[in-house]
Amino acid sequence: MHAAYLLQAGTDPDPMDLVPEFSRRGRGFTVWAAMRSLGRSGLADLGENLCAQARRFADAFADLPGAEVLNDVVLDQVLVRFGDDDAVTRAVVERVVTSGVAYFSPTVFKGRAAARISVCNAATTADDVDATVAAIAEALASLT
Repeated sequence: MHAAYLLQAGTDPDPMDLVPEFSRRGRGFTVWAAMRSLGRSGLADLGENLCAQARRFADAFADLPGAEVLNDVVLDQVLVRFGDDDAVTRAVVERVVTSGVAYFSPTVFKGRAAARISVCNAATTADDVDATVAAIAEALASLT
């Protein structure tokens, strides 16, 4: 369970990596509670919304000079690079995260810096995506 976005150089390891069998709380309960409260159609709507917002990100990045989507956006994940220089991608992620507009993770894909956007909050709206893309565009423009 290791990926470049989970452990950054110079940081302490995640406590989950230090315990037998990733021992943690019962995660199945939260799944049951969501199924119980939302029902089948509610869960389907939730999933569809998350995937739609991820596609909205990808579509916006297609129109943003200097942005390159690196994956086929079929679920709620978007992998994107900004500019040709790894430092630009890292700086865009840092600026947007530091601004508080959104949180997404730096990662490495095929040896190059990238950003991993995971749309995983059911409350994420098109306005949230648009505000994040605007913050990314501003950061990218200031760096290139």
